[in-house]
Amino acid sequence: MAKIEILMPHMGESIIECTVLKWLVNEGAYVKVDDMILEVATDKIDTEIGSSHEGILIETLVKEGEIAEIGKPICVIETALDEIKIESTEIDHKVLEILEKPLIEVKEENKSERFYSPLVLNIAKTENISKADLEKISGTGQNGRLTKDDLLAHISKKIEIKVEAPVTIRSQNGSDTILEMDRMRKMIAERMVESKRTSAHVTSFIETDMTRLVKWRDHQKEIFRSKYHTGGLTFTPLMVEAVVHAIKKYPGINVQVHGDNIIYKKDINIGVAVALPNGNLIVPVIQKADTFSTADLALKVNDLATRARNNKLKPEELQGGTFTISNIGSFGNIAGTPIIMQPQVAIMAFGVIRKMPAVLETADGDVIAIRQKMIISHSYDHRVVDGSLGGLFLKEVSDYLENFDISKSV
Repeated sequence: MAKIEILMPHMGESIIECTVLKWLVNEGAYVKVDDMILEVATDKIDTEIGSSHEGILIETLVKEGEIAEIGKPICVIETALDEIKIESTEIDHKVLEILEKPLIEVKEENKSERFYSPLVLNIAKTENISKADLEKISGTGQNGRLTKDDLLAHISKKIEIKVEAPVTIRSQNGSDTILEMDRMRKMIAERMVESKRTSAHVTSFIETDMTRLVKWRDHQKEIFRSKYHTGGLTFTPLMVEAVVHAIKKYPGINVQVHGDNIIYKKDINIGVAVALPNGNLIVPVIQKADTFSTADLALKVNDLATRARNNKLKPEELQGGTFTISNIGSFGNIAGTPIIMQPQVAIMAFGVIRKMPAVLETADGDVIAIRQKMIISHSYDHRVVDGSLGGLFLKEVSDYLENFDISKSV
């Protein structure tokens, strides 16, 4: 019989701690390797942690709501149950119950080959959902595992979930509802306010003629879909490509500020803002985006966006960004002034592409034509990026899109 301390696993670059949201198993429970034992939150994402050993969880070392440090013990598991020998008739009966009860529970769970985390089982028990009904619910987790979000989504479709009534303020004209921000919204709010305190924001705008690129995409999107059997070819990867091109020419944008020092980042890691179904925002990062082809960027953007919306991102996929873009045109927005993602020094927003009348210079004189136009906004930190650099960088992105190489294919 041995007692083993389970350590908080590595969760990505720069993550040194996380908050324990909920223990998914109780002390005295029997767990197998990779059974989900607790749910944690980093400053980027919520995720579940699996057990690295099999045995009885005899002690949790970090309580719910407390901070767990990466690489430090979070619980103690007692292993080798088959070697336990009762040498004294005076053994504590409570200990004996702990040793016997989990074995019965494991036998019950083995009736189904599908794995369910303790959290899912607890929710199912509370909502009176049988194992047979669980088998019918499709899962979006790894290897088709049923996640808590899958189960809650299923419940919300079947019944009206009863929640604690929100605090309301009554008035003669009706009532207002006050709801506390969820954890992610609080985190976003804190970061945005802190960024405005930290960086001297300046925003420049430019109007870009996207007609050439729109025609190229219209021709290539079906080729892309049939070739890769995946999501469509959007404008977002082409915007990423344009930004990467501009960063190579103006590396002063790909920097971070640390005290009185300016750190020039070697890698070009582009964050792409993704709106989640619940209205919150998350920014997965394309690491070393300058090493990707156009098609690879398209596949990467589609993959990250899909997994972001299904809460399947890994913590390391939200780390290390050096520049961020936001395609606000997908919401029909003409332009915007985005807030910089610290410790980056710039962010770019791409507005909606729409048909507009434009004056064109020809050999026979000026003419008015219908063109596909888009406004790009570039917010940058005036502490280290002056108007000339910020403006030249924006113009380089615009020029790349206007003069896109239409001979390339996906």
